[in-house]
Amino acid sequence: MQTITIKNNQSIPVSSIPELGYEEFLGLNTWLVAEKAERHCVNYFGYPNEKKIMLICCIADDLEQTIYISSCSVDPSALLPSFSARLFCFEKFEREIHENFGLKYIDHPWLKPVRYPFDRADKTQNIANYPFYAIDSEELHEVGVGPIHAGVIEPGHFRFICNGEQILHLEIQLGYQHRGIEKLFTEKRELSQLATLAENIAGDTVVGHSTAFAMLWESLCGFETTRDIDFSRTVALELERIAIHTGDLSAVCTDIAYQLGSSVFGRLRTPIINFMQEWGGNRLSKGLIRPGRNRFPFTPELAERLTQVLDAFEPDFTEMNHQLFNLPSALSRFERTGVVSVENASAIGTVGMAARTSGINRDIRSSHPHSLYPELHHEMVVKHHGDVYSRVQLRRVEIFQSIKYLRTLITNIPDFSAERKLGNPGETLFALSLVEGWRGEICHCAITGPQGELLHYKIKDPSFHNWLALALSVRNNEISDFPICNKSFNLSYAGHDL
Repeated sequence: MQTITIKNNQSIPVSSIPELGYEEFLGLNTWLVAEKAERHCVNYFGYPNEKKIMLICCIADDLEQTIYISSCSVDPSALLPSFSARLFCFEKFEREIHENFGLKYIDHPWLKPVRYPFDRADKTQNIANYPFYAIDSEELHEVGVGPIHAGVIEPGHFRFICNGEQILHLEIQLGYQHRGIEKLFTEKRELSQLATLAENIAGDTVVGHSTAFAMLWESLCGFETTRDIDFSRTVALELERIAIHTGDLSAVCTDIAYQLGSSVFGRLRTPIINFMQEWGGNRLSKGLIRPGRNRFPFTPELAERLTQVLDAFEPDFTEMNHQLFNLPSALSRFERTGVVSVENASAIGTVGMAARTSGINRDIRSSHPHSLYPELHHEMVVKHHGDVYSRVQLRRVEIFQSIKYLRTLITNIPDFSAERKLGNPGETLFALSLVEGWRGEICHCAITGPQGELLHYKIKDPSFHNWLALALSVRNNEISDFPICNKSFNLSYAGHDL
């Protein structure tokens, strides 16, 4: 097999990645995904290499806990057959490559702009003339929502085609707040600047993205983490999961006009994020995770305080869930609403919660574990109906699971290790890091140059995969069901637009 196989958080020389002809590259990677359900594409991107575009494809095998890496160099003017015509899960990756570099595909089924980055290849493509899908019919009407929303959420436009109240089609247009973060990673030279960029990729996933960057940078530098560093990252990831899942339960209750659930779950989120401020000085965990060091050691006093927080949280959370999941009016809004079938979820390459609630076993904590997850023997939570009810249930179960993990971890707090020199990134290396954030699979990739500088940095938030799942979920639902479907996914605009 013409690939090189790596593990999560492993660096390899760029020269060791097999470079294939395009037809072989296309055939190999689509075959890898099609041959086993446990394989999926974690990243596929391009970057300029002299006068050509170097394509790198990363296929994860979740059973073997390995990642297959291969590459291909193509001329920017070439007309290429698409991966997406064979497997639709590649469509967003290829749309981004086309948008960034002008690479043309002869048979891509949906070759539209993705993000409208400032340095896109074709600047005549602008967000004002996005080519929405349309149906010409006197019986149908279109409903546009956003990009300016009645609240504090980020910008995105939703274009519905409806027959009366029934949604026939939804197209989601993003790209309103492209911040050029990937480009900034190659321009900044101070590690503190890079770490700050990482924790601002998505404001609700500070720990997830900071951990992915930290592990990737340590891999590039050949740095072996100590137990106290791994401990802090594992604890922080599970605290972030509890906080956001709890807030999402509050938001879902708001959308079905269940004020008690909205208020109680909202209140319960607060002591979790307040604990993060007690620990590291920021409720969103900014500044907590840094490569090669443990800035805020977790102490026995913090363990005692966290035990108090969890002891107060758990009974109230349990009682509120009992009320919610025994309320017929709530269940009637959750069950069979916003269904994503396992076939559709698999075809579009969903990850994280969106995958697991449609019966797909996909969780980095099990398949490509890092930090202290191997010791926790994580068992992923999988639901099979693909509806709002499954997505709400999964949050409830994962919160209890995270509480269990935290109680286990803080019974054995590692000693604080002396700080060691991190060193500099190696020359002309490729590195990949996978983290299971609360929303799902985060992937960071980097390529270094001859002086160890970052030549290319590629970020994939789980929202990149899952926005299409939201669009599919609302088909044949009433338009009044859109808010609850949207909140049940809670996808990131910032994580998508970068």
